[in-house]
Amino acid sequence: MDNAISTIASANNNDDDDLGSASPKEEKRTPGRKLIRITSKSGEMTFGKLLTSPLPMFVNPEQPGYVGFANLPNQVHRKSVKKGFEFTLMVVEKIQQTVKIDASTVEIEERGVKLRLTVVDTPGFGDSLNSTDCFKPVIRYIDDQFERYLNDESGLNRRHIVDNRVHSCFYFINPSGHGLKPLDVAFMRAVHHKVNIVPVIAKADTLTKQEVTNLKRRILDQIEDYGIKIYPLPDCDSDEDEDYKEQCRQLKNAVPFAVVGANAIIEVKGRKVRGRMYPWGVVEVENPEHCDFIKLRTMLITHMQDLQEVTQETHYENYRAEKLATGGGAPPVKQRTSQPEREISDRERELIQKEEELRQMQERLARMQAEIEARKPAVQQNGEIKSHDL
Repeated sequence: MDNAISTIASANNNDDDDLGSASPKEEKRTPGRKLIRITSKSGEMTFGKLLTSPLPMFVNPEQPGYVGFANLPNQVHRKSVKKGFEFTLMVVEKIQQTVKIDASTVEIEERGVKLRLTVVDTPGFGDSLNSTDCFKPVIRYIDDQFERYLNDESGLNRRHIVDNRVHSCFYFINPSGHGLKPLDVAFMRAVHHKVNIVPVIAKADTLTKQEVTNLKRRILDQIEDYGIKIYPLPDCDSDEDEDYKEQCRQLKNAVPFAVVGANAIIEVKGRKVRGRMYPWGVVEVENPEHCDFIKLRTMLITHMQDLQEVTQETHYENYRAEKLATGGGAPPVKQRTSQPEREISDRERELIQKEEELRQMQERLARMQAEIEARKPAVQQNGEIKSHDL
C-alpha cells in the first residue's frame, strides 16, 4: 500500500515549516499545536493535537545546605490557629445568693485566632452559717471535668476531645479583713493540688496604696506559712528581651493582684473609661496606677499556654495517677462517647463486639483450665503428694 505519512510540528505562528501540497487554508496553524498529515491515493487528511507545556522545574527558594525543619514552628502555628484554643477560668468569690456552679462559654476571635473561653462562676461561696463544706461543690466540679477528660481520653474516638478542665482559678479575697480568713485557707489548701490558684484582692479601691501593699505582704506570708501552693509565674529565659523580662518582674511583684470591678462607662476629660465615680474622683479599672486589673489580664493572656501545660502535666496527671492507683479507671468504652454525645458508629460497634467476644473466650479458657486441674487426682508416693494426668 503506497501511503506517505509526514509529520510537521509547529511551536508558534512564526515557523516556516513546509506543508507540501497543503492548501493555504490547511497551512494556518495554532501556536502549541502539532499537525499530522496522512497522504494516500484516495487523498490526504490533516489534523492537529494540542501540546501541553512542560512542567516548570522545582526551585528550592532556600540557600544551599538549608534543609527546612526550621519551619516546623510555622507548621505548628498554622495548625494551632486552624484548630483554635480552649481555656476554662473559674472565679470564686462571695455573693449574696445560694451556692451554685454557673458555666458560660463564649467563642472569641482576634486576628484570625479563635479562643473558646469558658468562665465558671461560683456565686454564694461561703454565705452559709456553717461554711465547712461550702467548697465541696467546687471541688466536685473540678474533679468531674478531670473524670470527663479521662473517660474521653480512654475512649475509641480521641481525635476531637473537648477540654473542659479548669485551667485557672481566680480566688477573691475580702479587703476588709486582715489577710486570709480560715475559710480562705481551707479552700485553697483543698484545691491547690487540683487547679492553678491566682489570689486576687477584691474592691481594692476601698484601700489606700500603702494598705494594699501591707495586705499583699501579709497574704503572701500566710500562704507560705500554711503551705498553700499558688500558681507560680514562670521565669523568663535568658534570651528574652528586656521589655518582656521587666513585664514578668512587675507581674510577679503584683501577686496577689488588687483589682477594681465596674460595668459603667464614664467620660473623663474627653475620654470614655470603665470605672467608678466618687465625690473625690474617678477610679479607672484599666489604669495601672489605680489597680492591677491590666496586670491580671496581661498575666492571664501571656501565660495562658503555661497554665494549660501545668494543668495537663501536674494537676491532671496527679488526678489520673490517683485514680488508677485506687482502681477507679475509666468506665468501659461502650458506656462513653465523645462530647457532644453522638451515636456509636458501625466500626466502633464492631470493635466493641469483638472485645466482648475475646473477653468471653478468655473466660471459657480459664474455666476449662480450672476443670482440668480439678480432674487431676493426687497420689501419695514415698511421703510426697504427686499427681498424674488422666
